[in-house]
Amino acid sequence: MKTVVVLGATPNADRYAFKAMQRLREHGYKAIPVNPSFTEILGERCYPSVSDVPQPIDTVTMYLNATRSTPLIAGIIKANPRRIIFNPGAENDDLAKPAESAGIETMNACTLVMLGAGTF
Repeated sequence: MKTVVVLGATPNADRYAFKAMQRLREHGYKAIPVNPSFTEILGERCYPSVSDVPQPIDTVTMYLNATRSTPLIAGIIKANPRRIIFNPGAENDDLAKPAESAGIETMNACTLVMLGAGTF
């Protein structure tokens, strides 16, 4: 089972990050919420940062804008996910460039659309 970190996860069912958690689980992925404001989302322990996730990470799917994700660059790269998906509104060249230099695939895409199309 591939592990997908949802960075910017929320218990608010109206938010895309919440919908991504649900859909990832429906498609058989281990969805791990990361947000320092919460301790649990959808019954999963919510970690304060990507570097706190205790298992290898296949994908980080971003639901934070560049202003909020830029301070997290070092921790994300240290976690060494296989790829980072920048969902609409979460694009961040300041993160994408060093991630690519570290061998991490980056893409501007929508996790929900990819899951629906079978291209995740």
